[in-house]
Amino acid sequence: MRQTATVKIVRTFCFQRSFYVIANNKQKHVYGKYGTLAKKYLEEHNPARYWALENVPEYLHGIDKAAGEMWDVMYEKLSRDPRYKRTGNYLEDVRRENAIKQLIEEEILNEIVYV
Repeated sequence: MRQTATVKIVRTFCFQRSFYVIANNKQKHVYGKYGTLAKKYLEEHNPARYWALENVPEYLHGIDKAAGEMWDVMYEKLSRDPRYKRTGNYLEDVRRENAIKQLIEEEILNEIVYV
């Protein structure tokens, strides 16, 4: 007899798709982009800190949430800056949008993930 796994999304947070998945009554933690990067960084570069954390899933979900909040705040502030205002020229607007994303990404990685 073949047994099928039931998968149910229990909770989601922010835009980074951080959620819990329950399959066969076992809880599996799935992290967003920044939680996954933080986990990989801790495992490879700071294993003592990784093993010292009491609740790793909660810590990584907190990183995802903090990164999402920082992204929202910084995007709102930078999009009001005259250097990044829309010009009407499509290619210039794409360049400016990419510059905003790059600045935000760098800040999140330096301030939240790689600490």
